[in-house]
Parts: sequence; C-alpha cells; structure tokens
Amino acid sequence: MKQFLLFVTLLICGFQIHSQENLPTDFLSKEFHKGRREAFRNLMPANSVAVVFSYPERVFSKDINYTYHANPDMYYLTGYKEPDAVLVLFKEPQGDEKYNEVLFVRERNAGQETWTGRRLGIEGAKSKLGFTTVYNGKDFNAFAIDFKKFDKIIYDKIPTDLGKNKSGFDLFGLIESFKSKASITAENDAPVVLFNTITNSLREIKTPEEIDLMRKSVKLSCIAHNEVMKAVGPDMSENEADGIHRYIHRHYGAEDEGYPPIVGAGANGCILHYGENNATKIDNQLLLMDVGSEYHGYSADVTRTVPANGKFTEEQKAIYQLVYEAQEEVFKICKAGTPFQDLNKKSREVIAAGLIKLGIITDPKDVRIYYPHGCSHFLGLDVHDKGNYMSSLKENMIFTVEPGIYIPANSKCDKKWWNIGVRIEDDILITKDSYENLSAESPRKWQEVEALAKQKSTFNEMKFPKI
Repeated sequence: MKQFLLFVTLLICGFQIHSQENLPTDFLSKEFHKGRREAFRNLMPANSVAVVFSYPERVFSKDINYTYHANPDMYYLTGYKEPDAVLVLFKEPQGDEKYNEVLFVRERNAGQETWTGRRLGIEGAKSKLGFTTVYNGKDFNAFAIDFKKFDKIIYDKIPTDLGKNKSGFDLFGLIESFKSKASITAENDAPVVLFNTITNSLREIKTPEEIDLMRKSVKLSCIAHNEVMKAVGPDMSENEADGIHRYIHRHYGAEDEGYPPIVGAGANGCILHYGENNATKIDNQLLLMDVGSEYHGYSADVTRTVPANGKFTEEQKAIYQLVYEAQEEVFKICKAGTPFQDLNKKSREVIAAGLIKLGIITDPKDVRIYYPHGCSHFLGLDVHDKGNYMSSLKENMIFTVEPGIYIPANSKCDKKWWNIGVRIEDDILITKDSYENLSAESPRKWQEVEALAKQKSTFNEMKFPKI
C-alpha cells in the first residue's frame, strides 16, 4: 500500500512538472539571476552574510488568499516566485563544500499542489533556477550557519504582520528561526540600510535582459491606452475602460497590472490615486488613465488623458498643453549626468509659470496646490522602483516623467477650470548620449489624441446581452 501511494505521489508530481512546460519562453534566465547574485556579493563587505526572505501570502477573504506576488528582491536574485522561502548569500565560500549561497524553498506536496498549484521544490530550484545548494524550508532551523561569526548580517526590514501555520517552517517560522540563530531581539536599521544601499545601486541600472522586458511591458501598455482612446465615449463607464486595459494586457501575456489602475473621469481624475473606477458614465469630461502592465515581473507606468467626446474644450486644452510643455522641457534634460532632482524642479518651474499666465495662481509657490506630486520615479520590478534618488541620471536607468495639474471643484480660481485633471506620463530610458521614450507609441500631443479618439475600436463593435 505504501509503495502504491508513493507511486501515485510521484505520478502526480511528475505530471505537474511536465504540464508546466507550456509557458512563455522570454522569462529572465537562470544566468541572469546568478549574475545578479554575483553583483550583490561583490558589493557586500568582507566577512558578511545576506538573508532575503520571500513575501508573505495575504488573505483576500476568509480562507482565500490574494494571488501571490513575489518579493521583487527575491525574484531579482533567484527567479523564485513562491512563498515560505529564504535565500542566504555569503561573501566568502563556506564549509568544506565551499558553497557561497543556500536557497531554502517550500517543500513539494502532491496533495497541496492539487489545490494551490505547482511547486518547484528542491530539484526544480536546482534544474530551473541553477542553484547547487538547496534545501526545504523545514531544514533551515537545523542548518549549520553560525551567524555570530560574521562581521555584518545584511537583511531587509523584517515583516511583522505574518500569519502562521503549525508547521514551524512557513515564513513566520523561518523568520523566527533566523532571529534566534542570529540573536536578533530588536529592530536594527543598519542591516536594512546596507541591504537597500546594495539593492538600490543594482536595481536602478537595468541590464539588457531587463530592458527587453520593460520594452514589452511598456509597448503593450501603450497599445491598451491607444485602444481605449479609440473606444471611449461619453456613455462608457470607468470600469469598462479599465477592463479594456486589463484585457489587452492579458492578450499580450502580461500576468497583471503593475499597480491598481487609475481610471478617473472629470472630478475623479483630480484624485491622484483614485481607484474605485466605478462611475457609470464618463460623460463629456476628460478621462485620466494611469494604467501599466506587469510583464514577467516588470511594470510599465503610462498615463494618458483623453476627452471622452473626442475634442478638448478650450480650458481643457490649455491645461493639457501646459502639462505637455512641462514634459517636453523635462525631456530636454533627460541625459546622463543630470541630477535626478532637477527633473522635478524643471517641471515645477514650467507649470508654475503657466498657471500664473492662465491666472490660476499668482505666487509660484502655490504650484503645489495643483501639482502636488513629484515628476519622476524609477521603474522596474516595482512601479516605484528602487534607486538612488539623490544621484544623477546614468545610462540604462528607466524612470517616469509625469507632470500633472489637478483642479478640483471649489478651488480658488475661476470655476471654468474646475474638475479638470490632466497627467501625461511616459517611461524614459537613459541612453549613452540622450534618452529614449519607451512609451512614445501612445500619442501625447493634443491634436494626435483627438485624431486617435476619432478612430473606431474593435471594442466599439462588441455586443453583450442586457442584464
């Protein structure tokens, strides 16, 4: 009987491994992740060890979890996308085997995999991720690592809001074992600062493999924006526009959005992180769409603003053109050597001068009332990606340029400007001598936006039963 059960278990596991081969072929390679570990190790101080935990699972409702999202740093360094795992990196080789890294993974379990999906397990981590030294998470506590012998222990902020099971080797158990083995009794900023210093320096500069994925993520996001520009009309709902974006993302193989989509009409477009997307009609208003795909872990971040009836009013056009001009002026300084903070400074100067000219403000300092956010942030595995924001631009950095103006009702200006919200956001790659606008495929000039809005979309022809 035991032999029969073992046979069934192996059969199920073998089927699961075989059946997951029908996957995209453009994921980052195990060589990429190995190279990133080497780059991380090169930045570690002598006689140090780094510990990277997976992200916890999060409850959606009762006994249902949200779709799992890997810790971007864990994925960057390993390619591993499952929970309940820990990576240990050593500056110098350890033990008689001279290993310099150990990955502890979620144990394979045929019964659980039937319910919640396939697991790589030890052999999968070796064959697919290229690790040599791999153990199950349950082995971490007994594994012979003397953390006290290292001059530096490097780790990110340890999560505290964790659920736990009875196994003792879920993420909660792994963290508790680490804290015990390393004699960590209280929060210490030093290991976290060092961890972020290293990962900021690595992740702010994109490799050719990462740039390829970013191009795809941004391109398919532009296609989605363009399709909504063509499909939009006064009777369309915000939710329907949101749905077109999501459908096109999936059509091109994106696993998710890089952040909750912002699809706001009129007054809703003046809410910076509006997320309800539930107005039943856009009406004859501007529709602000801040939506970007997540393709194989890499997030686009594109914003376009379009008049739902296909034509800007004079007031809408004036605000839109001012945001466009601010973006154009920022583009002129997008080159290696420019201090990152100058991007924000330049955009504020242009918008302040423009708002004064339009009579909306009288003091340049009041620009913050209608333009309350920064102009740029790094982009990559996180939509607000890691990087050194006090540094200068360097070749192969990718970041956003996203000036905006938001004038909600009851603002202290002529009411003709009320409920106009405009943001234009593009994703910029710094090249050797200049920059490349990765999202140039989606129009920005108001004339081009109006022209595209006059075209018909495939989605205009779709008919569904009434309910």
